[in-house]
This record gives sequence, C-alpha cells and structure tokens, in this order.
Amino acid sequence: MKLKNKLLLTGAATMAALFLGLNANAARMDMVDVSNNNGYMSTAEYVSMRNEFGVKALTVKISEGSTYKDPYAASNIANGQAAGLYVNGYHFARYATKTQAIAEADFAGQTAKTAGLPVGAVLATDVESQEANNQSQATNDRNNSAFMKEIQKFGYRADIYTSGSWANNKMTIKGKTGWIAAYPYVVSGKNWYSTNHAWQWSSTAKFRISYGGFDVSQLNSNYYTAGQKSMVKPTNKGAVKANNRKANKKNYQPSTNAKWVKETKTYTLNTAVKLRTGASTSSNAITILPAGTTIKTDRAIIQGGYRWVRQPRFNGYGYLATGPTSNTLEYVKSGATHTYYTVKSGDSWWTIAQRNGLSMTTLASQNGKSIYTTIYPGQQLVVR
Repeated sequence: MKLKNKLLLTGAATMAALFLGLNANAARMDMVDVSNNNGYMSTAEYVSMRNEFGVKALTVKISEGSTYKDPYAASNIANGQAAGLYVNGYHFARYATKTQAIAEADFAGQTAKTAGLPVGAVLATDVESQEANNQSQATNDRNNSAFMKEIQKFGYRADIYTSGSWANNKMTIKGKTGWIAAYPYVVSGKNWYSTNHAWQWSSTAKFRISYGGFDVSQLNSNYYTAGQKSMVKPTNKGAVKANNRKANKKNYQPSTNAKWVKETKTYTLNTAVKLRTGASTSSNAITILPAGTTIKTDRAIIQGGYRWVRQPRFNGYGYLATGPTSNTLEYVKSGATHTYYTVKSGDSWWTIAQRNGLSMTTLASQNGKSIYTTIYPGQQLVVR
C-alpha cells in the first residue's frame, strides 16, 4: 500500500475518534462483514463477537452482479439484529457502464428489501472486479455515482468499498466517504484512512466460537452505526481489550522447514483473491485480483496453514494463497467452478462426505468450517 505513515486526526475525524473512544495504539474490531463464504452464522456467534470482541456493526453481502443473491443474507441480517448489532449490506459490483450500474442497484435494493435489510442501513457498492479494473477512473466514478444515487431510492445510505491501491487511483474516494481495505503487517500504532468512514485492516480475524477467518474493520465515523438503535453493549470489556490487542499483534511465524519448490503453472481465479507482498496472510495486500484473472506462477510453498504460489511481476513478486495446506484449492480452481450440495434434513458431515467421495475434514475445510460446526437444511456446501 502507498500509505506508510500514521495519519493525524483533524476536524470531524477527531470528533469521530473521540466519540468512538479511539485507542491510537490498536485498531479496533468495530465491524465484521460476512457472506456465503462464512456459511450459516448463528445469533450466539454474533453475541460472542459483540460481548468479547467489541463488534458494533455487521455488514452482510446481499448480492453480486445482476443475478446472484447471497443465500445467507436473510439469516445473517436477522441473527445480527437479534444480537443487537447495527446491520448493513454490500453489493459486489460487476457493472462497467452507467446503465449496468443502475440495473445492479435496482437488483441489490430489491434483494436487500426481500432479505430484510432495514431502511436507513448502509448498502455499499464493493468495487474490486475485473470489469472495474478495465475502466478509467472517470468511468468508474460515473458508474459508482449512478449506483449510489439509485440505491438511495430504496431508503438505504450509500458508500464505496475498495482496496487502498484502488482508492483515488481506479476511482475517487473523497474524505468523509469510503470503506477502505489495507492490511499492514503490524497493525498497532497506525490509524489508516482516518478521514474515511471505515478501514478494513484484516481479512483473517478469529472469533472464539466461529470457525475460519473474518474481515474486520475499524469505524472512523458513526456512518455504519447510524439510524439503527443499538440494543445491547459489550458485557466483557476486559475481553474486548485483550482480544483487540491480540488481533493487532504480528502472529505469523514462518515454518523453519518450509522450502520453495519450482512450479510453472497458470491459474484462473475462481473468486477475488488478495495478491500480497509475502507468503503470509499478515503481509500487505498489493491489490485485489478479481475473479477470472489468469496468473502465471514460478514457485510454490506450504507454510502458515496455506499453500502459496509466487507470481513474477514487473517490479518483483506477488504472492497468493491457492488454498489450505491440504491443497483442496479452496480459493483458486484452475479453470473450474464449484459444485454445490444443498443440505437436507438428516444429513451430517459424514453422510455428505461419503456421498461425494471426500473425508469429513476435507469437506468441512473447503467450506471454511470444522467437522464440529452445525449444518442446517437448505445450507449449500462446496463438494467439488
């Protein structure tokens, strides 16, 4: 990321920091965002996030493009509200023209209404796709403006989510707007993007009773908590402080036995993947590679719980995870798409795994879960 120095709080940002009780030495886990990738999330999980980690707000994936509706949006909204969190939504943008942006906003707004997203919530446009990457900054600005203007017709407040490398490069992000993603190697001591609404500082945060990694953000204003009544506050302030300090620490320890091996291979990304400066989930993100991107690699290594590949670039190398160490290619499939199975009443991890020629551990892992996670009828699981 281009931003290297700690930002100073001035004006409205200072007031927002005072309002939120900013601790300049540690980024906070104010907001978590979830999607189908996280599977079914219970009210108990959201209550734990609130009480033990200080999560105030939840932002739920609603839709993507002009046809995809996130199957877990309704349950995430309902369960997040039941836990007393401020609930918002986001739409993964695929538009390349103003007409497409308006059509996607209409689709997202209608889908959000059906899923139960409350009026007054934020419904952000998540702009990181190949379609946006192919456009000029002026075109992206025009399209984003059209989306946000249209989404307000449904009673939602608008915002833009994008990566730090795209902000004011691929699109304009003005002060007092924007939700920006940037993942420093060591978080403590920085307050990045303090003049924007939110800074997403990790994509691998862990919560005590939830499986897998989560995207977490610090709120630098009250934009994502406005318009909805907060029913419950954290009950364990000591745990909140301790868990935030732990999340801020550099926790990646490279394996002393891991060695790079030669791998000349071409991958086609099945979903958006973060290209990093090193083979670690704690390494800075260079950019977000959109789904459909083709990359060529020259080395591979297994370390830190993931299988990593190295991509030669004009000014060095980029690194991305192709999946967990079991090499099930959870995040990347070479020229393939996922096959899903819909859970039926009476199903278990064992019966579904046996039916699809998998071990229970592999099945759970490629769905971002453990074999101890409860599954529910109607839930979709990746089986291929």
